[in-house]
Amino acid sequence: MIMYSLELSLRYSPFPLSIQKKEFEDVKRIYDEIKSLMHETSESSKLIELMCDKVKDKLIAVRVKEIISIQIYEKSSVAGGAKRPGFSLNIDS
Repeated sequence: MIMYSLELSLRYSPFPLSIQKKEFEDVKRIYDEIKSLMHETSESSKLIELMCDKVKDKLIAVRVKEIISIQIYEKSSVAGGAKRPGFSLNIDS
């Protein structure tokens, strides 16, 4: 089964927060919502609450102004593998 992870990096926190969704459209909608809120210049303390599909009781509430980056990556339970999150450079010798 393929799951899509949404990972948040927070200001002053060495550990990211993440949730998993079954559908790419769901995780992309949340990604776009957070990105839009990050663009707002107001100093309001908006909270966003995120719910995980993989762990049913997992809820995360985060102040949007503390989010410094977000990313989506695919995680597959087949063969226990996952696409490596983040970005990689391919350097040819």
